[in-house]
Amino acid sequence: MSELRELYQEIILDHNKNPRNFGMLEKSNAHAQGHNPLCGDQIEIYANVRNGRIEELKFRALGCAISTASGSLMTECVVGKTVAEADELFESFHHLVTEGEIPEVHEEEMEGLYALAGVKDFPIRVKCATLAWHTLRAALHDSETRISTE
Repeated sequence: MSELRELYQEIILDHNKNPRNFGMLEKSNAHAQGHNPLCGDQIEIYANVRNGRIEELKFRALGCAISTASGSLMTECVVGKTVAEADELFESFHHLVTEGEIPEVHEEEMEGLYALAGVKDFPIRVKCATLAWHTLRAALHDSETRISTE
């Protein structure tokens, strides 16, 4: 196994065992729930958005290592960003896990997310990796519908 692949596996395992921004916000003004029925992943996103900017972001997850690690990495990537910037990052992340590359414009700010690029080789795992992102998008755009990957 290549050193880079081993590093990426370590990052995923670390974010699964010690997820960043894990928990719930007592008072949040954006919230959504997501579910991946295929593998049973469940996630809740809590955010505080002020003046169009994500000031606080937490998540709770019950699921596989990919799903939890993706939620953890996502929170680190989007806190401080505007809603529009988070939408652009979602598109770039989706491109990463389906095509294996990030558009140059987001390369630097999404560096940590490269750990999930290998998901593209396992299409069934793409839903695990993108669940947190779809749920974040729903929370930021006031969707009352529970998000499902199906």
